[in-house]
Amino acid sequence: MNPLGVTIYGICALAFMMGMYALERRGKRFILAFAGGCLLASAYGFLSGAWPFGVVELAWSGIALRRYARTD
Repeated sequence: MNPLGVTIYGICALAFMMGMYALERRGKRFILAFAGGCLLASAYGFLSGAWPFGVVELAWSGIALRRYARTD
């Protein structure tokens, strides 16, 4: 993937993740969507060569999935 494509992907992934985070209080499905957004952002981190960002976003995805599983 070219650098511009990675940048555009990253902008979209992070915007989606932030939007789902803002909507989490509206329902359980938004927590799951936030976890997915974190996975997208993690992929962006690895694609852009910022592996620490990719690792942290991967961890946030796991935290969100645990929160999803515990939410009624």
